[in-house]
Amino acid sequence: MTVVPTRTGTVSDRYRVRNAVLTVITYVIALAFLFPLVWMILAAFKTEAQAFQVPPVFAFTPTLENFQNALPTYFHALRNSLVAAIGSTLFAFILGLPAAFALAVYPTQRAQGVLTWMLSTKFMPAVGVIVPLFLLFRNLHLLDTLPGLILMYTTMNLPLVVWMMHSYMTEIPYAIYEAAKVDGASVAQEFFGIALPLSMPGVAATALLCLIFAWNEVFFALNLTNSEAAPLSVFIGQFKTSEGLFWAKMSAAATLTVLPVLIFGWVAQRQLVRGLSFGAVK
Repeated sequence: MTVVPTRTGTVSDRYRVRNAVLTVITYVIALAFLFPLVWMILAAFKTEAQAFQVPPVFAFTPTLENFQNALPTYFHALRNSLVAAIGSTLFAFILGLPAAFALAVYPTQRAQGVLTWMLSTKFMPAVGVIVPLFLLFRNLHLLDTLPGLILMYTTMNLPLVVWMMHSYMTEIPYAIYEAAKVDGASVAQEFFGIALPLSMPGVAATALLCLIFAWNEVFFALNLTNSEAAPLSVFIGQFKTSEGLFWAKMSAAATLTVLPVLIFGWVAQRQLVRGLSFGAVK
């Protein structure tokens, strides 16, 4: 007796095959993105000879020598990165949140022009402004100082804060502000009591992005710092010397550099996804 498959069974099989193919493609893409990170971590536990060996060595005895060489200067650079990233993020929010609120809730005819102008500052190549910035920092005695690095990263992240928080605050229904005004709420009460609490998912996502951008920035840090205020992005480069490139030690330094961001991103991933998707589904 021949069993003829029903239409429901055929459709179900097609969905099952499609889901399996999509799952495989997803894993392949994830592995492609994670491969450089895994390669870096493996190289950090190799000797210098093994790190340069061709074909690559996958079966080796792990060593902690590279981490021991990186740790003496790691904590100083870690402190600089933490102070610069957190400090610049705080200052960017102190300046950017009121601006985003004003542009979103009390826009003028020039509001769009202001937003466009702020965004245009991100289009300028960093190499085109480094000379005047260097001279300005030198005259203000801000070279190789944490206040100078915080100032640089604040100006770098300020347009991001204004643009992202402006988009989040425009999603808040204006009727809420009108109801608050009827009850006699001031502008400050509207900001601290309505706009800020309802935009907290966006604040979390924007803050995480600002921290990551400041943590990973290397061009300005390399040109405006030397040793006292050098962050982790500059710390990695100290293993490329006139004697050559110490690939295993550099991999160990890079692993130590990305580890705090990976941990923080893993812990805050729910807030990040929620913030980035805020207002996407009504």
